[in-house]
Amino acid sequence: MENNKIINEQQEEKLLQILEERFETNKERHPKIMWTDVVKRLKGNQNVLWSLEQMEISGGEPDIIHQEEVLKKIVFYDCSKESPLGRRSLCYDEEALASRKKNKPQNSALGMAADMGVEILDEDDYRKLQKVLPIDFASSSWIKTPEKIRQLGGGLFGDRRYETVFIYHNGVESYYAGRGFRSKLVVP
Repeated sequence: MENNKIINEQQEEKLLQILEERFETNKERHPKIMWTDVVKRLKGNQNVLWSLEQMEISGGEPDIIHQEEVLKKIVFYDCSKESPLGRRSLCYDEEALASRKKNKPQNSALGMAADMGVEILDEDDYRKLQKVLPIDFASSSWIKTPEKIRQLGGGLFGDRRYETVFIYHNGVESYYAGRGFRSKLVVP
C-alpha cells in the first residue's frame, strides 16, 4: 500500500470505538474471540486500520465472523444487511471497465477492492457469511469469479431471495444501482 494510506490518531480512536461497539453487540458472530485480543492486533497496524476505515466509510459495517487457526488470523467481513452503498454501480473488473465505450461506471469491484486493500468475497466466503448473517435481500454483490468463467466474459454475483442464497452470472461489463461487492480483510 502507498504511504499516504494511513489514519491519524483521532480517526483510529473513532474507528476502534465503532468496531468495538459492533463487536460487543454481535458476539454471536465471534463467540470465542475477545476484543482485547483483536485490538492488540489492530493498534499500530496502519495498513489494516486504513483498510478497515475504507470498509466502514463505504458502508460495509465490518465485523469479525470467524477465526482461523485459533487466533493466528482474524477475519473482518462486511456485515451490512445490503451490499455496501458506497460500493455499488460497479462493473466486475478493470478489463470490463476499459471495454465499456459508453456509460462507464466510476470504478470496478475488483479495482475498488484493490484500492481499499481488501479482498472481494468468493463463493465460499459469501455462503459462509450468509449462514452467520442473512444479507442481500434487496441488493446483490459481485463475488470473485473463477478464471474460466471470467475468460468467457462472465462474472458471478450472489443474493438472498425466498430464504435461499442464489449465485448467478452476468456479463462483467454490466453494473446496477443495487449491485456492489462485499469484502473481507484478514488480520495476521
